[in-house]
Amino acid sequence: MHSAAKDISYQHRGTASEQGTIKVLVAAGGTGGHVYPAIAIAEALQNEYGNTEILFVGTRNHLEWEAVPKAGFNITNIWISGFHRRLTLKNLLFPIKLVTSLMQSIGIVRRFDPDAVISCGGYAAGPTAWVANKMGVPLFIQEQNSFPGVTNRILGRSAERIFTAFKDADHYFPIDKTQIAGNPTRKSLTNADQQEALEEFSFGSDQKTLLVLGGSGGARSINEAMLDHIDQMHNQMELQIIWQCGERYFDQIRNQIHKKNYENLRLIDFLHNMPEAYAVADLVISRAGALSCSELALTGKPSILVPSPNVAGDHQRKNARSMVEEGAAELIQDKDLKNTLAGLVEKIITDQQKLAAMNKAAKKLSRPEAAETIATEILKLIKQKST
Repeated sequence: MHSAAKDISYQHRGTASEQGTIKVLVAAGGTGGHVYPAIAIAEALQNEYGNTEILFVGTRNHLEWEAVPKAGFNITNIWISGFHRRLTLKNLLFPIKLVTSLMQSIGIVRRFDPDAVISCGGYAAGPTAWVANKMGVPLFIQEQNSFPGVTNRILGRSAERIFTAFKDADHYFPIDKTQIAGNPTRKSLTNADQQEALEEFSFGSDQKTLLVLGGSGGARSINEAMLDHIDQMHNQMELQIIWQCGERYFDQIRNQIHKKNYENLRLIDFLHNMPEAYAVADLVISRAGALSCSELALTGKPSILVPSPNVAGDHQRKNARSMVEEGAAELIQDKDLKNTLAGLVEKIITDQQKLAAMNKAAKKLSRPEAAETIATEILKLIKQKST
């Protein structure tokens, strides 16, 4: 459970044309892949037009309830959760939650009276964005994945503009409404000085560094493969390793390996210093979520992508394929990790020419201006509609 954020209620303050204020409702939630791009867009909107008022809508028990206020924005909540694909008791509550969230959304839209609503996906976005659009509020969508989620696919039919990150996503939306803009990412990821970052991890500059990312929750299959191959990677390949294993796996893995035997291993439950971790990495092992792929492109890091098999529409594999086809990454199926991971790491990390080519390809995929592009277009269309 995340710490409680302040729930903000709004009184009617008039439209943009009445006060010169542009008010934007941002609906996103569930995971960092939805929340952080939404925050980046909100920041870009305020940087582009200082008199922009932002209100986020999300849920109380997910990442947005902590991350949004931390970024300096107000958030209010609706009562909604995802629909499970298998029969569970939680599904019995879904119709009640859906009706409640729709009623809550009507109240939020009436009180805030937005000039636009932005859906960045996740089940929290559905009721609010749908209601706002039905009440005449222009709808904008930012889709992070090559295979769009159900929420954005449904909302796309009535959106003013749909900003995508992968060309493949355009097939699922009205073609005249889509615009490839990329995924908004944290600009701070490229701000770290490499030498200072090496010192922070107590690493040397004469050895290659492997960064292993399992997401905030960790990835069991990646962790199991790392346990099998840690001796080969650390002792035989002489790699410096940053291994972010996830909080739920940290104690178990720490007990299984003796860190004193691995001088250049940094086993971490959660990485708070991502810019420094990217700065020192020569190669990254990661899941293929949209946000991870965009960060790898922004930082130009060669990567081995391991798509999660447990996601809707197999979208991580499609994300990874987009990176692989451009020469920025290699792909390993989850089931093949234990047999092939160490060999592929050695093949890539010892080939300086290949690392350089992958770095160049990753940077070509990067769209560091994504948030600004989206914000500028949204503001332009809002102003057109208000004249």
